[in-house]
Amino acid sequence: MILKEKERSVIEDLQTQEKSCVEKYGKYAEQARDPELKNLFRNIQQEEQKHYESLSMILSGSVPECNCNDRSGRDYQPKAVYTAMSSPEDKQHDAFLATDCIGTEKLVSGTYNDDVFAFGDSGVRKLLADIQIEEQNHAEMLYKYKTVNGML
Repeated sequence: MILKEKERSVIEDLQTQEKSCVEKYGKYAEQARDPELKNLFRNIQQEEQKHYESLSMILSGSVPECNCNDRSGRDYQPKAVYTAMSSPEDKQHDAFLATDCIGTEKLVSGTYNDDVFAFGDSGVRKLLADIQIEEQNHAEMLYKYKTVNGML
């Protein structure tokens, strides 16, 4: 597969976003005070790294298979950690991290939603649509975490 100049530019821009997400989730995993949130950030970081690698494959001329996973957000059941006895500072800190990441996921998901139409290759469109769904899943998991911990 040979990308047009515009397609290559779009993939490179998406890669920049994915790299930023990988770094953000890594830093937030270190900063989170709740082990449940740390694990969630690490898991999402790994998925963002896979997105980055998939985009690299497109740039090198091949389109990786996608699993079209739309269940991880729906199936995620976080544990409630924060209670009335918990440190309000820790809870507020973790709530900020989760809220910030939800905003990031909304932005990235929207970018994929727009950029999918820049491609003529149906395999690339399918992959980008799959990644967009996975970004939505990330936001849903973060929202569920906030809900179960009374952070809304």
